[in-house]
Amino acid sequence: MKYYTRSCILLVLENNLEKFDLACTYLKNDQNMTAHNMFMDLAQKEMKNNNYKAGLYLILASECKSRQGKERKDELLEAGKYYLKLAKKDKNNSNYAYQCAARCFLRIGHYDDAMKAFEEAQKYTNEVVEEKRPIVVVDDSPAILLRLKSFLQQLGHDDIKTVENGKSAITLITKLVKLKQNPIILLDMDLPDIKGDVVAKTLLESKPNMSIILITADEKSTPRVRKTIGFGSTAFVQKPFSINELKNALDAAKLSEIT
Repeated sequence: MKYYTRSCILLVLENNLEKFDLACTYLKNDQNMTAHNMFMDLAQKEMKNNNYKAGLYLILASECKSRQGKERKDELLEAGKYYLKLAKKDKNNSNYAYQCAARCFLRIGHYDDAMKAFEEAQKYTNEVVEEKRPIVVVDDSPAILLRLKSFLQQLGHDDIKTVENGKSAITLITKLVKLKQNPIILLDMDLPDIKGDVVAKTLLESKPNMSIILITADEKSTPRVRKTIGFGSTAFVQKPFSINELKNALDAAKLSEIT
């Protein structure tokens, strides 16, 4: 039963990912109404789970309306109210949720609501203490390891551990999890002993909510990358990458933990 339940969850994740990709394709091709309906459907599903992604889907739906020359107020208003709801439920991330609400209200001219949300966000600014977590970088290239370590240090991380193969990665990360250190993993897909997708699947089977950022030269749309994301990997960086792309991936990984 446990295996069946996990398989169902992975199938839902993969189906949602495919639907999101398809909706983005429709949006890119100016098939705006079809894209709007798909984003709204995704939003409704995620709202039932109190998932932050629902707000993003509503904002994307509003963009579809805008491209048709239609009023997008309803979608942004719904997103703003949804973020307010999350802010009250999720105290550890209230600052972020209130800021998202404020931006949504501001874009539709609800200045009083935007100001109230912004003021609420400020109450949490000094209360939120960023958790210091180890970051494990798994890559067999010394140049990539050096580049990643430099970028991470520039972004304020100091507990950085590096390994060059999949077996060592699994051993180290398993040890950190047992010590309750909650590591973030930067994982190369092409390792010399065990491929990154196998490493990711192994780690996620023991800790399904582990933060894993895939690093690969492959496109996100390739079957191997899509399958690994479907397992539960939380972000993706394509080589060659910039420090801003790495920061965005780290932010996405942290955000996924509150969904």
